[in-house]
Amino acid sequence: MNMLEKLTPAEKRFGMIAIEKGFITKELLTDALKEQVDEEVDQGIHRFIGAILVQKKAIDTKQLRTVIMALGLGQGNE
Repeated sequence: MNMLEKLTPAEKRFGMIAIEKGFITKELLTDALKEQVDEEVDQGIHRFIGAILVQKKAIDTKQLRTVIMALGLGQGNE
């Protein structure tokens, strides 16, 4: 059992779920995280990883919604 399998859905983050579902690779997540941190440090802008991945065309909006639902953040769960 790997680390991802031990976490409950609430403990997983967007990128971990996207990798688990086969939507992205670890390398794509690492690049998106670097971009997120660089923007926050350099420009004071914080963008969600999902938004960065959609902009990079690494995932589509259907995949974005799938991960959001897996996180329990979809409609009816707010």
